[in-house]
Amino acid sequence: MSYPISNKSDQVDNYHGTLVTDPYRWLEEPDSAETRRWIAAENQVTFNYLREIPAREKIKQRLTKLWDYEKYGTPCKKGNNYFYVRNDGLQNQSVLYTLKSLDAEPRVLLDPNKLSNDGTIALSRLAISENGQLVAYGISISGSDWQEWKVCDVETGETLPDHLKWIKFSGASWTKDNQGFFYCCYDEQNAKTKLEDVNYYEKLYYHQLGTTQSEDVLIYDRDDQKEWGFSAEVTEDGNYLIIYVWLGTDVRNLVFYKDLTNTHAEVVELINQFEANYSFIENDESVFYFRTDFKAPRGRLIAIDTQKPAQETWQEIIPESAATLESAKIINNQFVVHYLQDARTQIKIFDLNGTLVREVELPGVGSAGGFSGKRNDTETFYSFTSFTVPETIYRYNMVTGKSEVFRQPQIDFHPEDYETKQVFYSSRDGTTVPMFITHKKDIKLDGNNPTYLYAYGGFNVSMNPDFSVSILVWMEMGGIYALPNIRGGGEYGDEWHQAGMKAKKQNTFDDFIAAAEWLIDNSYTHSGKLAIAGASNGGLLVGACMTQRPELFGAALPAVAVMDMLRFHKFTIGWAWTTEYGSPDNPEEFQTLYSYSPLHNLKPGTAYPATLITTADHDDRVVPAHSFKFAATLQASQASDAPVLIRIETKTGHGAGKPTQKIIEEAADNWAFLVRTLEVII
Repeated sequence: MSYPISNKSDQVDNYHGTLVTDPYRWLEEPDSAETRRWIAAENQVTFNYLREIPAREKIKQRLTKLWDYEKYGTPCKKGNNYFYVRNDGLQNQSVLYTLKSLDAEPRVLLDPNKLSNDGTIALSRLAISENGQLVAYGISISGSDWQEWKVCDVETGETLPDHLKWIKFSGASWTKDNQGFFYCCYDEQNAKTKLEDVNYYEKLYYHQLGTTQSEDVLIYDRDDQKEWGFSAEVTEDGNYLIIYVWLGTDVRNLVFYKDLTNTHAEVVELINQFEANYSFIENDESVFYFRTDFKAPRGRLIAIDTQKPAQETWQEIIPESAATLESAKIINNQFVVHYLQDARTQIKIFDLNGTLVREVELPGVGSAGGFSGKRNDTETFYSFTSFTVPETIYRYNMVTGKSEVFRQPQIDFHPEDYETKQVFYSSRDGTTVPMFITHKKDIKLDGNNPTYLYAYGGFNVSMNPDFSVSILVWMEMGGIYALPNIRGGGEYGDEWHQAGMKAKKQNTFDDFIAAAEWLIDNSYTHSGKLAIAGASNGGLLVGACMTQRPELFGAALPAVAVMDMLRFHKFTIGWAWTTEYGSPDNPEEFQTLYSYSPLHNLKPGTAYPATLITTADHDDRVVPAHSFKFAATLQASQASDAPVLIRIETKTGHGAGKPTQKIIEEAADNWAFLVRTLEVII
């Protein structure tokens, strides 16, 4: 491969006495003329390489054909209206519909496909008023985390004058009188550098319908805590505003509240120590119900009387169990509780005293979501999916416990031709780790199967069974898909998460490497046929593992990855990840970060696996400089003939809201790259 020239500077930084070179620092300026020339040159090499792969067009055609099926979101009811999103198949963005009854003709309410010619403007969040007459909605442009919020009148479809800006990572919650909503935002940013600048001092506001943003009422902020972020929700009875306080990406949070029945009420600090995670469920007047991992790493449900808030008065409603209690809601005056048992969904229903009523009978082993509704509702909706079952929407009767299919997609494949198993393997330190493996039933375990090993391993995020058209195409070509639930995730509660963060981050990499070795030892594949992949924190996982064990993998696909562990905290929201990774400004944590930082552990003259790095020039969460610098360094270090390419998407961000057409193009490129580099016969 002949790569573009990447000029080197003499940049050297002193980290607590350790001198570290950073020759490609100039690539941190995404809009400089030099960087733009480098991006264009790298993309030319990459796309020329990919276009020359004969199988690419065939793969793209199959992806397009399979993608062309109706996709429904889970319905919700507000007032007299139902709402749900739907994609007719190949629409770049899903469309919001409303209808008066479930058998009525749905009406388009918001169609983001009409907001741009290329589908790069997406609906990012929705908040529907209590009477179902108004929808506040956020839009994201080119995949940016920055959102602009507007309001739509449901009856007329008219967009009202309300227009809010500088919102990031925030939803909205309407007051009971439907006259306004609470939201969080940052001060106005520098428009030219907003995709790179750090974000501090978030504030909580109330927006009165029909007024300008400058008139919004400041509810809460903290000038003395620049890293604190907020989110807020109004209780179903409309009497309280629940305020969550978060610090970085730490799952531990604070909980404050404000009495909305008293105009002069102050914000009350109910939970004022970052010692555990608390998620508000609902309230009975002054009694607040929470899901928490306080003194229960796998979660439990408690009640706190705000009139007597001392810990010794807290009441346990549902105790901790072997399964991980992820969330709970009150519907039909019962707790609907979402559990994870070995990364598979279980839904159980309890009465308000914590007595088990029943377990919801799901269609199989997989992932379920939804179960939204009001306290007195007798029906709800949920979605179910697995590796071979597209997301299907069910209507659930809370009284009888019966489920019925509401929307079931039709897709051109035969799920009975595939099988999924869950295995448990030992990591380097003896920890048992689960892994899902899916493939065609007739596959031969001769150690020669192309295998795609994907994981995440961080931020308490659980990786559960999910349907993917892209993965289906991979399996149709004879590929194996493996998904290990490695430490750092939330599959087994807070302890599993903490076992893969900060000083223990190496456990995450060891778990992933052990999964690869297990697949090889059990004759699924061999190193030359094994590809590893991950996105964001999962991209860090790929970068760390390919630098630690380059001989173990045939290909690597890190996407929108965190690669520079010494400077990640200097851009946008990156500072927030120090609660997960540690900070390079701390001498001890610097040593840990430096020891595995993918960028800093590339060694010249080493044979690395074939690598396709993917990123986006509008990614303002993990800025593309991570991928740019890693690509330049890896190309300079590569000692084998295996290609090192970087694919830089334009007008997209970290992944959310990416148009369908761009998703298909990227998937076709990924699979074409693996078909060629792993010598897959199709």
